[in-house]
Formats: sequence, C-alpha cells, structure tokens
Amino acid sequence: MTSMEHKRGLWYGQPARDWNEALPVGNGRLGAMIYGGIAEEKLQLNEDSVWYGGPRDRNNGDALPHLPELRSLILKGRLREAEELAAMSMAGLPEAQRHYLPLGELLLSFDGHEQPAADYRRELDLERGVSRVSYSTGGVRYTRELFASFPDQAIVIRISSGRKNGVSLKARFNRHNWRYLEQIEKWQNSGLVMTGYGGGQGGSSFAAVLKAVTNDGTCRNIGEYLLVDGASSVTLLLAAGTTFRHPEPQLQAKRRLEELSRDSYEALLGRHIADYRRLYGRVTLTLPENLDLSGLPTDERLKRFQKGEEDNGLLAAYFQYGRYLLISSSRPGSLPANLQGIWNDSFTPAWDSKFTININAQMNYWPAEICNLAECHEPLFDLIERMREPGRVTARVMYGCGGFTAHHNTDIWADTAPQDTYLPASFWPLGAAWLCLHLWEHYRFSQDRYFLEQVYETMKEAAQFLLDYLIEDDEGRLITCPSVSPKNTYQLPGGESGVFCAGASMDFQIIEALFAACIRSADIIGGDERFLEELSAALARLPQPQIGKYGQIQEWMEDYEEVEPGHRHISHLFALYPGDAFTVEHTPELAEAARTTLERRLASGGGHTGWSRAWIINFWARLKDADQAYANVRALLEHSTLPNLLDNHPPFQIDGNFGGAAGIAEMLLQSHTGVIQLLPTLPPGWSEGSVSGLRARGGYILDFTWADGRVTEAMISCTVSGPCRIEGPGLDSVSFTGEAGSSYTFTR
Repeated sequence: MTSMEHKRGLWYGQPARDWNEALPVGNGRLGAMIYGGIAEEKLQLNEDSVWYGGPRDRNNGDALPHLPELRSLILKGRLREAEELAAMSMAGLPEAQRHYLPLGELLLSFDGHEQPAADYRRELDLERGVSRVSYSTGGVRYTRELFASFPDQAIVIRISSGRKNGVSLKARFNRHNWRYLEQIEKWQNSGLVMTGYGGGQGGSSFAAVLKAVTNDGTCRNIGEYLLVDGASSVTLLLAAGTTFRHPEPQLQAKRRLEELSRDSYEALLGRHIADYRRLYGRVTLTLPENLDLSGLPTDERLKRFQKGEEDNGLLAAYFQYGRYLLISSSRPGSLPANLQGIWNDSFTPAWDSKFTININAQMNYWPAEICNLAECHEPLFDLIERMREPGRVTARVMYGCGGFTAHHNTDIWADTAPQDTYLPASFWPLGAAWLCLHLWEHYRFSQDRYFLEQVYETMKEAAQFLLDYLIEDDEGRLITCPSVSPKNTYQLPGGESGVFCAGASMDFQIIEALFAACIRSADIIGGDERFLEELSAALARLPQPQIGKYGQIQEWMEDYEEVEPGHRHISHLFALYPGDAFTVEHTPELAEAARTTLERRLASGGGHTGWSRAWIINFWARLKDADQAYANVRALLEHSTLPNLLDNHPPFQIDGNFGGAAGIAEMLLQSHTGVIQLLPTLPPGWSEGSVSGLRARGGYILDFTWADGRVTEAMISCTVSGPCRIEGPGLDSVSFTGEAGSSYTFTR
C-alpha cells in the first residue's frame, strides 16, 4: 500500500484564492470554510438554522376552486390557458419560501508575518476530520489546526508557534453589508459575542461566541477586536446558535465555551476524532494507485486528471470526501444537508440554498445507507416529520385531498406550498412521496422493524394524498393532473410547447414505489387491510411504462418530442435509480429502453451539471455498463468539480459530491434485486482492490477484495437473521441462512 492509502486527504501548496478553493469542516450544525491565509486568515462560518424570516401559511386558497377548470384545460390540450390559470391560482402567497444565510466570518490577523512564508501546506485530513495549515516565516514554524466537533458542538482552532511566546493575533467577526443588523460585544477580556437577527417577519435571532484560551501570553479586548499577545499557543473556541433551537442562544453558547475552556486541546481533539472515526472509519476503499501521484497537491492531481491522466487514488479520495461531507453536514439533531450542505457565503444564495426535493435533497442522502452512514440520514427523517402538518394543510387547501403533500422545495420551516411560479417545476405535488421512500430504504438496509412501525403512518399519509389526487382518464386509468416532468418541456405536433401534462412517467414510478412500500410495510407490521386493498386496486390502474418511437422510455403518457433533448433532469428513469422497477435482470426491455434514453440525453449534451452527471453514473451502474459508468465518473471530475473537490453545478451545489460517492459505491455493490451483487459494474482500471464496510439491503455489511476483476475473498456480516444470496465475478452464487451477529467468509 502507498502512504495515501493509509492517510486519505486533500492538500494544497498555497492558500485559497477564493471560496471555491477553501476547505470545509462541519459538525452537521456548525460549518466553516477555511482559506488558509498566512498573515490574514478567513473562516467563513455557517450555522444550519440561520435563515431569513419565520414560518408562514403561503397556501393559495384559489387553487382548489380552480382545480377542475385547470384539469379540464390540460386534458383538452389548451396549455397556454392552463399555465396562465395555474400561475395565478396555484402560486404560493407570497411566491417564495425562506432562504438560508451565512452566520458570518471570523477574521484573524497575525503579527510577525512580515517576511515571505516557506514550506506552506494546507490540508484536510479525511481520516481525522481535521484541517491543518502550516508554514514558516521569519525563521519560525506556525501551525493551525481546526475542526468542528460534534460531541462538543463547537469549532476549535489551535494556533501554535515553534517559538515561545510566538503567537500574537487579532480576531474579529464580520458580516459585510449586513453588519447593521448585528451587535458585537466584548466578553470577559478573552472573547467576543456577535448577536443579530436573521431578518424578515418572525425570523430567528442568532448568537456567535468566540473565546480564546492560552497557557501563557495575554488576552484583551479593544473595540470589536479580541487580541492575543505573546502566547506560545492559543485555542480559539467558537459556538453559535439561534432561537430556532434555544430561547437564549447567546447564553447557551457562553455556557458551552465556559465548559469547554476547562478542557485541554488534546481532550477536545481526542473526543472529536473518536466520534468522527466511529462513522468515517466504517468504510475503506483501495484501488490501484500510481505512486508517483501520491505526493502531488490535490489541485495539481485534479488538473492532471482533467487532462486525461488516470488517478485512482484521487477517485478513492473523492469517494471518501463525499462521506466526509455527509458526516460534516448532516448529524442527528441538525437540519438536513441543503443545496450547499451547510457551507454558504451568500446572503442571496443560488436557489436560496434550500431543500430542493425534486431530486437534489434526495441525492444528498443516496450514500447514507450503502456507505454506512445511516445516522446521517436522521435529519432528513426529522424534516419529513415536520412537513406532515403543513403538508396536510397544503393537501386540503390546494387539492381537497387527505394525507400530506409537498412540492419541489421546502425550507427550515417545512413549508410545503409551491415555490416560485416556475411552471416546469413549481406545481408538482410529488415531493413528499419521494421523500417518504427514504424511510422505506432505511428499513430495507437496516431491517429495523421498530423504525418501520414509527414511520409507517408518515408513508401512509403521503400515499393517502396520492390516492385522493389521482383522477380517472377516458380509458379508466388513474392519472396525475396537473403534473409536470421536472423540469422538462414537451412539444405538440402543431409546434406548441408546454410543461403541464396529464401524467408524467416519473409520477407513476414514484407512486408505484410508494404504494408497494406501504403494502410491504403493512405486511411486516400487520394490519391496515382496507387501506392495502385501496392501494392494490389503484396500482392495477396506473399507466405502465411505455417505450417510445426512438426506443426510449417515454417521459410523458404521450410520446411527445422534447424541446431540450439534452435536459439535465432525467426524471423518467427514476425507476432505474433510485427506484428499482427497471432492472437488467427482471425487465430487460425496459432496461434497454433506459439505455437508449441515456444515450440520447448524452448525445444532446446532457450531464452538463454536476448533480445530473452524478445521477447518470448511478444509471449506468444499474445498467451494468462499467465503461459508461467510469466515463461519467471521469466527466464529473473533469467538468463539474472545483479545486477543493466540491461539486460545481455551476455554481457550487453539494448534491454532485453525494451522488458521485453513491455512484462509485453502486459500481462496487448492488442489492436492489434481492441478491447481493459484488463488482456489478467494475471498470477495467479498477481490476484489483478492496472495500470494507459497504452495506447491502437485508441487514448486511460487506468486506471484499478482488484481483484481475474477480472476487478473491468476501466477508459478509449479518445484523439480522435470515436468508442471503451473494454473487460476483469469480464467486459462485452462494445462498445461506445467516444469523444475527455472525460473519461468513467466502474465498475463490
């Protein structure tokens, strides 16, 4: 093994020039982007509940009275009139949900840095979840370590010098043009407090508190500055919160820092690493590496890769970086990872940095189960639960339906009314249904019956809405109307284009998956026979997938032409991934049509955004096409990855990182057909390697090695008792009955 296999990480030979080169740390709730400056350091800060404004009821009371007319216009093909009516009657009041905001910046200025720096290194140690900056100037070596601790709920910065009394610095908070909303105060001659208001009616107030701890030297405050003079080392502790969670976030943060300041830096670091490694250390991945590349900075390796060089070590680091980012942006008790995880430096972020639930928020959690980070899934489950009550109101007021629903976005307040009047996306009421399939997937991987009993009613409510929402068409089928295929546009034979339709293919794929999940769940936990009969009867009347004139999966019930054949959304392949109704093994004709769909999309320029490219990796993995899956892994890093390895939509959007990590895992392990398949989509360049800790549906954890593209040894650990079937190249199909707590090893 090379040294990089022992210590995965990112490193650079210079400070970040901008935000897209800075390195992220986070504990789910608190995050920072680290620039790694020398004389001047900037930490861009986030706290997950700093949002603009408070909760509102935005449901449009004119939606339900106009729903019959709207449906009639759509069914008659009078698209312009339907779209005009929908824009007025269905839009939220006001149109927009709330948006995410930065907490601010922590600015550090260091004395004694007049001379140029040498031996500079800025790194992110993925094995420990610690960022480090080190350099020499004026004959003195300086080191800064920084991490965001989940157990201590604080950001910790350790600044040390190779010379006694060598650290002198100034620290201050900053929020740029929004500073008029804040107040900065001194605290105990060794700290600063920034308090402020998120803005908007009913918005939360926030507080950020900084405290310096030194063994020598002095601390004092002047104005809005905290000064440290003549210390050999200093530990800066930062805590923050909002009234979203605590009525007095300033008091809460001060108490936390008072407590933490009594512990040594070594104790804080030890607690953080132990907690972090409990999650991160579950999975390892080793691929054939070029030893000559292992010592190069990450940005240089990325540039070489983008010019066509192979670098499996970079890909293994990218995979683990995806797991690191999920650990850092989604932990129990935090809000879910949003469009940017938790890392956002804009007061007007792209797409409001919300939770976009027609693909993006879901993609954030694709690696959670297979990559052995199930706890990181919990914030999404919490948000789904909070969406139930507002979603019931939306279902009733807008559609006259029971159950609960949501459209293509939600925010910190679990708002379920439509976002914007963007006709290709806004009026699509399947968001809650798709989210609820994450509850079912969590059960499929864990086999946790208690969890299933807790969430069944949530899944049932989402299904109940759909039962009420479906209408009968002229052929007796149950269809959705109004609907869209996010976010694509079709063209009628006469040349008119539109987005509203009666029945998009994705709708029926999601509905079928949710109804089937509810039926299976009720079978497992018992009861609810009448509801199951309703679901079964409705399933029998749903339109089935159709293959169009080009041999593709039809995106709509009619075989329309697409206005944009290379569109980034490929919603009509939901049943291929993340769903599992289209499989090479059981529905070969539909799988072949899915292949044709992908080929047509890509030939027309599809995959031009990071998250779309990540989705395509997973599609090809499910189709067992190793060459195409790997080509799209390459394309994701070549065209949609920033120097700090964050995903570039553009701009930065984190879902591509998570979808990419999930896609690499899916190339190595699949379990959606009831059989555990090892190396189902292995590229030739990954002909040897090993992976440990990936999870399979049914309650299994897999460790396996391979050589010459064939499995040499596989160990399967069972978390529950039951039958298991496993197969892979070089490994005969093996069926056995496993016992909970036992492991079984198979060798070639």
